[in-house]
Amino acid sequence: MKLAVFLAYHSAVEVAVGAERLGVDFALVPEGFRSDAVSVLGAVAARTSAIALAPGVMQIPARTPVLTALTAAGLDALSGGRFRLALGLSNPDVSLGWYGVPFDRPLGRIREYVDVVRLALSGEPVRYRGKHFRLPPDESAEPAWLHAAPVRGDLPIYLAAVGPRNLELTGEIADGWIGVFNSPDGIAEALTHVAAGRARAGKSMAGFEVLPSVPIAVDEDPRVAARSLRPYFANFIGLGSKERSVYFALAVRLGYAAAAERIHEAIRAGDRAAAAAAVPFELIDRLSLLGDERRIRARMAEYARAGVTTLGLTLLAPTAAAQLAAVRVAVAAVAPAAEPVSR
Repeated sequence: MKLAVFLAYHSAVEVAVGAERLGVDFALVPEGFRSDAVSVLGAVAARTSAIALAPGVMQIPARTPVLTALTAAGLDALSGGRFRLALGLSNPDVSLGWYGVPFDRPLGRIREYVDVVRLALSGEPVRYRGKHFRLPPDESAEPAWLHAAPVRGDLPIYLAAVGPRNLELTGEIADGWIGVFNSPDGIAEALTHVAAGRARAGKSMAGFEVLPSVPIAVDEDPRVAARSLRPYFANFIGLGSKERSVYFALAVRLGYAAAAERIHEAIRAGDRAAAAAAVPFELIDRLSLLGDERRIRARMAEYARAGVTTLGLTLLAPTAAAQLAAVRVAVAAVAPAAEPVSR
């Protein structure tokens, strides 16, 4: 099992450089409240030379598919072929509230979006007739044709997905899956849906990237470690309308409906401290890497057995030094007998 780091914009370059020296294979940049992914990835690409790079994830409603392809081609060229494209629809409230883009028929929208991105990355003129995307809209307009930067038709595309149908679609049309709020048993269950989609497309799971985002916090006492992760979970569970939120639904599905209600009510009331306090330790422990190196090693082994190919460490410590300290623990835990790789 390989390792990845999810970077925060304020420490991204320092942590990416340090993670690369430690032998970490992958660096991803989230996109949302704090920053876009593209500008941070550009900065990281300029300061690294070997680590693979991806957004974690680029929000589909925020960009047209042709712009996404153009951006991916540019980042891939600037990074020397180290870029992977990871996409996600985000939450219904973000799609509508931030970008004014409807969230209806999401699976069809994702399928067509990926179709257009792949067509653009092929280097051919983009002529596409779908239900959601018609490019160009009529014969009076010129089709997009990416030749401003080198394009790579086989650029890997990963999708973020939660529900069974979205997971099946991911298996069918993507090269990898970005997961969130995943326990080892949740990973194993999700991969049954991914495998069904792969089978429908006549593909096996060989070469398919399974890359969940898993928060990590290091302390001899797991309950102390969990304190720093509470705001992260509270923010996602309390995001937007609980009727439409995929994260609220996940918490409910995991058996924490009452806690999810308390968290959501506190967020709506503007009391983020109360929301964080309402996140059960058991939920955090189930979905995170908590404790000392020995405990984290055992947990990482569970993720590996569940089918994870690359374990994504979500780094939530406040400083780059503290984030890299957590990465060192994970590197030692995933390969305790090996020396860190210098690059």
